[in-house]
Amino acid sequence: MKRIRSLAAATLAATLSMGTGGAWAQAGETVRIAVIDPQSGPFANIGLNILHTLEFLAEREGGTHNPAGVKFEIVPFDNKMSGPESLNVLKAAIDQGIRYVVQGGGSGVAGALIDAINKHNERNPGKEVVYLNYAAVDPDLTNSKCSFYHFSFDANTAMKMEAMGSSIQDDKRVRKVYLLNQNYSHGQQVTRYAKEVLRRKAPHVEIVGEDLHPLGQVKDFSPYIAKIKASGADTVITGNFGPDLSLAFKAARDAGLDVAFYTYYAGAAGTPAAIGDAGLGKIRFVYPIYTNLASPEYQAVFKAFGQKFPNEAFVTSPAYNLFKALSHGMAKAKSTDPVKVARAMEGLSFRSFTGDVTMRASDHQLQQPLYMATWNKVDAKNPIDVEKTGNTWTLDRLFDSYVASTPTTCQMKRPA
Repeated sequence: MKRIRSLAAATLAATLSMGTGGAWAQAGETVRIAVIDPQSGPFANIGLNILHTLEFLAEREGGTHNPAGVKFEIVPFDNKMSGPESLNVLKAAIDQGIRYVVQGGGSGVAGALIDAINKHNERNPGKEVVYLNYAAVDPDLTNSKCSFYHFSFDANTAMKMEAMGSSIQDDKRVRKVYLLNQNYSHGQQVTRYAKEVLRRKAPHVEIVGEDLHPLGQVKDFSPYIAKIKASGADTVITGNFGPDLSLAFKAARDAGLDVAFYTYYAGAAGTPAAIGDAGLGKIRFVYPIYTNLASPEYQAVFKAFGQKFPNEAFVTSPAYNLFKALSHGMAKAKSTDPVKVARAMEGLSFRSFTGDVTMRASDHQLQQPLYMATWNKVDAKNPIDVEKTGNTWTLDRLFDSYVASTPTTCQMKRPA
């Protein structure tokens, strides 16, 4: 009788550990993740680098390497940086039973995905999808468009501009600023927030010109560089990325434009090679990491990624935080069910390259430190050669989480 009671107790404990939803995160379970990003077209190099990053992290952070014990499988979908194409491949991913979606290339795409996923989840209870955003940084995504099913792992445009404004406030060389940005949601927001932050933090700085250009369509930036030169600007603020930033740097170099650049994405794949020596000491970017970050874990990841992909570099740290939050959320929820995991990730704190970071529950915006780094020659203190240029990113300034943090207007609607 005693043995029977023991067996019954063991059976009950096992049953309870499985949870009532039947979606317990069992060791060895494989969670498929759809990656919806450009793998062709003008931004293909950025998209392929992040795809390799996600595949690398899925392997590194999978199985026994995470607290939930789950494995991750990356399933790539080429959206060609197009909103309509993104919705087509989202449907294809959902039809394949995939319930976690990752995207970051373009805030316009991100907004379309949020709307589509919200509608799908409302119409298909029990088949919900969660969207993990590693780089689309329009602040509206965690404000007016905020969604229970969306989580943002990069600092948004407003947060980065707060840090950038604090740096410019103390940089006495900045007197006249030109705003050069892509004409879509992110570029428009960079322009908007630059004006607001400079007016508040550096009222002595004059904005002497601004341009919004087509996304991914300009092949020759020399006309824009000529306007910057004629304006008398000493500094350019730009949220450009990919070829739109690389080609702007090339045109600036060819024209002999001697100005500082405050950027969001000068560290992204392919751009440092386009900078070369011309931007030494003059090009800065603000981001959750920089190449010579004194973090043993980051340096281990950076080195291992470089060994697997010799012609690329690990530059997208929000992807690392994405896997940490997802696996810790699954362990906390004791489930891989997207709704349960989303609830578990709200307010979740976990260890990142830069210390403890927190997924703010009110809007699902990760709260994290930011760094301002400058393009300089490799030296003993900063030894990592970026893209075989002989140059690297060196630390200017660290901004603690509370400095970069911005308030939210999100009115989160959560499922019953």
